[in-house]
Amino acid sequence: MVVKSVTLLSVYWYPEKSQQAVLTPQFLHVITSQSLQCFTVRCSAAVAHEEDLYMDTTLKACPPVSMDVCALRIQLFIGLKAICHFKNHIILLTKAEPEDIPERRESPKRLLSRKDASVKSRIPHVAEAGWNLYIVNTTAPVQLYKEMVDYSNSYKTVKTESCLHLLSEAHLLVRAALMDVSQLEPAEKAELLEAFKESCGHLGDCYSRLNTEQAHLALPYYKMSGLSLAEVLARVEWTEGNESQKYERGLIFYINHSLYENLDEELSEELAGKVAQIFHVAEPKQLPHVLSSPSMKNIDPLIALHYLRKLDTCGASPVLVTLTKAAVALKMGNLDMYRNEMKSHSEMQLVYGFILEPRLLIQQWKGQIVPTELAIDLKETQPGLLVASVLGLQKNGKIGIEEADSFFKVLCGKDEDMVPQLLVDFWEAQLVACLPDVVLEELFFKLISQYVWRLSKRHCPDTLPLRTAEDLINACSHYGLVYPWVHVLMTSDSLADKNYTEDLLKLQSLICSPSLDIVSVIPYLEPLSEDTVAGLSAQVLCHTRLQEYEKCIDTLLERCPEAVIAYANRELKEEHWILWWKKLLPELCHRVKCGGDRYHLHLSLLKGCQEVWPKFRVSLLTSRNLDLRNLVGCCCGTGPEGFLECSPRRWGGSIFSALPPFLQPEEITNLMVSFAAQWHK
Repeated sequence: MVVKSVTLLSVYWYPEKSQQAVLTPQFLHVITSQSLQCFTVRCSAAVAHEEDLYMDTTLKACPPVSMDVCALRIQLFIGLKAICHFKNHIILLTKAEPEDIPERRESPKRLLSRKDASVKSRIPHVAEAGWNLYIVNTTAPVQLYKEMVDYSNSYKTVKTESCLHLLSEAHLLVRAALMDVSQLEPAEKAELLEAFKESCGHLGDCYSRLNTEQAHLALPYYKMSGLSLAEVLARVEWTEGNESQKYERGLIFYINHSLYENLDEELSEELAGKVAQIFHVAEPKQLPHVLSSPSMKNIDPLIALHYLRKLDTCGASPVLVTLTKAAVALKMGNLDMYRNEMKSHSEMQLVYGFILEPRLLIQQWKGQIVPTELAIDLKETQPGLLVASVLGLQKNGKIGIEEADSFFKVLCGKDEDMVPQLLVDFWEAQLVACLPDVVLEELFFKLISQYVWRLSKRHCPDTLPLRTAEDLINACSHYGLVYPWVHVLMTSDSLADKNYTEDLLKLQSLICSPSLDIVSVIPYLEPLSEDTVAGLSAQVLCHTRLQEYEKCIDTLLERCPEAVIAYANRELKEEHWILWWKKLLPELCHRVKCGGDRYHLHLSLLKGCQEVWPKFRVSLLTSRNLDLRNLVGCCCGTGPEGFLECSPRRWGGSIFSALPPFLQPEEITNLMVSFAAQWHK
């Protein structure tokens, strides 16, 4: 067997030389020559600290293994020789010395065989030692526990270290009896569990009233006792009308920690007032945090305000005190006082105050998020402050991403499937703030999905957005600049409501974002109909990001020719410049040649190329790599392979008929000569 570790648990001192010992989970029984002695052991404490991961936390506690052991009982016996243990019994073997045994007289009723009698008569009488076997019934753990607790009541008025030691021994006694619950009867197990909880409550009382370094242990012991906060407060000895009453650290720690947890317990007005009194006396800086607890909602607002007004000189955060006063004033219905308090600090200072105490905005009750009255009022009066405050909470790790989303949905009265505008404002603020714990891709998809849903459903925001598309573009690099040709496209189909325009601009800006993987976002755009300007612009923007320029030119010429020149001016540059004469100009020439309803529009687009024509002309006249056969064939409508079928006479009716607005006559002549020379080769 490989031993993991060896730890010394306890050291025992006996008043005389020991002869033998028996160890049980509850006790150590030792025999000397004249007595049976019983000592406490630390087996249950060692097991608890070794096996329970939650031990020595705010959830659970156990007396330390190093605590001094004590003798419970010493019982006199003569001639103790051996000891053993069986269940709840101690078995002792004793041997009396010969001189201690009185002379025996043979009983006249004793029947002996004739053979035995003859033998006995020939052996001289010798006194023999007396061997005795005793069974000692040990006291039941619950009974012994009750005796120890009754004895500790002599320290009821003044808790001492001795009282704490005694109650700790009683607790370990019950804990040891519960080590193997499979061997217990149901009634016995229930009795032990009840005793265990009671012992935890007694230990909590000790630590809450003793001035000791271990005062914080009041919290886990009270938790293990199953007592509610109100029941613990009922055990406190209050001095009526005495605001200078002293309260020990253990009680303060327990109440403060309990109020920070979601206990789902509302204190009565009386108990809430007493809690406020405790912290006013012992920990005044904590009073704003205490009053923000959901458990304190029944406190008399006048009492709360009375104590808050005394905090101005105690070193508490002024902005936190101000926000707590504002919350109390709002609860009282004193709107003038509420507004004055909220105006006494800047918005950034108020955000800092909410970071110090998030429960002024967000509380939890029975596992559900509950916005406070203050949050509900800010939603209507200062939504920007509310969004900035929740963003500050998230940035400082006071609230999670999903919790923040749920808060805004509950605040705005929306179910899980509906997204209020205030939540969209919060997502936009997250993107602007670039929070490190936010997955950028997920935030992109949230916003794009919402913009697309509202555009496809023609659904207006339920409140006025806090930021316009221009604000977001100026404040955040993740919102890209919308290309000028997009504005031309949008003017061709004006939207009825400005809110739709804002959603569309924000969507287009995100598609233009350099931070966005355009391939991953395309599936989210499917709800947009291609018959709308929203669907058309999103489609062309995505194809442009994928450098599918020819497809974009075809789409724009078919759906919105007015934007094609602006698109080409913006996108067909550098290595894509060749698409002007390989794609756009031949397409325009072909459409002019075909006439139709859009003849004048296509012709005006050709004329609109005058701004780009100087560069195009230089390319035509100087480029050695220009494939004139390709250009002429495309402009004649026969394609590059049909160049040889085109006679120079047809050139004049094709591309050259479209060139006069851009070239001088002599330049056209030179081009025709060049084309003819190339054609004759």
